[in-house]
Amino acid sequence: MNKSTIWTVLGVIAAVVIAWWLVNILFSVMFWIFKLAVVAVVAVVVFFVLRALVSSRRD
Repeated sequence: MNKSTIWTVLGVIAAVVIAWWLVNILFSVMFWIFKLAVVAVVAVVVFFVLRALVSSRRD
């Protein structure tokens, strides 16, 4: 095994570790964006339901 092969193997290992870390962060961010979108949609629905309830009691 020469020095070039060792550096290649270490480079591949480092690339896999860095890619694993970046994909983990990417999925975490995507999860939080999806969760935020769902919360926003539910909040809008609840807002309109509460508004309809309050306005129907006024009439």
